[in-house]
Amino acid sequence: MQTIYAMHQKGSDSLEKEEKFLLSSIENLMELYLIMVSSLIELTNKENDFIEVSRKKHLATPQERNPNLKFVNNAVLNLLKNSKSIEVALDTHKINNWKANDDAVLLLLNDVKQSKIYEDYMNDTTSSFEKDQQFIIDLFSEVIAPNEKLYSYLEDYKLTWVDDIPVVNTQILKQLKQLNPKSEFRVSSLFKDDEDREYAISLFRKTVLNEGEFAKEYIDKTPNWDVDRIAEMDTILLKMAICELLKFPSVPVKVTINEFLEIAKEYSTPKSSIFINGILDNLVKSYQATGRMNKSGRGLME
Repeated sequence: MQTIYAMHQKGSDSLEKEEKFLLSSIENLMELYLIMVSSLIELTNKENDFIEVSRKKHLATPQERNPNLKFVNNAVLNLLKNSKSIEVALDTHKINNWKANDDAVLLLLNDVKQSKIYEDYMNDTTSSFEKDQQFIIDLFSEVIAPNEKLYSYLEDYKLTWVDDIPVVNTQILKQLKQLNPKSEFRVSSLFKDDEDREYAISLFRKTVLNEGEFAKEYIDKTPNWDVDRIAEMDTILLKMAICELLKFPSVPVKVTINEFLEIAKEYSTPKSSIFINGILDNLVKSYQATGRMNKSGRGLME
């Protein structure tokens, strides 16, 4: 959707160039994911550095000589630090943002240590993997993910990441919740498989190449709407949804409608999802009545 919208705004007609932009945008999603995952590791590293410097001070306090190591010894953080999958991915994608931006990590670490979540965790004298895990889940979801300084850094670094941050954070939280003492944190794949990647390219190509044809599908289905005044994002979403309904036999009708309504709620006008739902509902009934929509597999017509 975003690639097609950008294509319209630029007046571009180079399918190959815009397809590369699409794949590049998806690849950038992986970079953001790795930066967010590695932020947890770098917070541990910075706190370790702070502890060592404090210990070596000439007039170190008793607390500095014998610090509370609960945070740096957190079992989940150590799973991340020892993950070969993360290490290889960071090296492959050349992710070194936190080493190049010490200030950003130190500011984030300060906010972590000022939080009630951190205070309660450090004061708890009992420990277990489950408690370590819950602490990291709470810390990530309530302190790190919504952190304004971190958000500003990411926005300044790559503006296109703004819309991707919630997706990435949701995936990381899901993975953190799935960890157990014997598991290894493994970097997520961008695509489930090659077919998944091909789907992204195919939906983009088929929508762009058939925009005129798909527009005719809904023009006479909008009697109470001035076609020229329909939000451009809505027209893009309608064309993509129609493309999926007519050109992708394996995608269930309900999945198509639900997914595009959710995207409309997130990215378009307040009334867009109602408008798009009405159009798609009428189109589906028409396609089913005329046999234009051929879905393969059980339940795909529902």
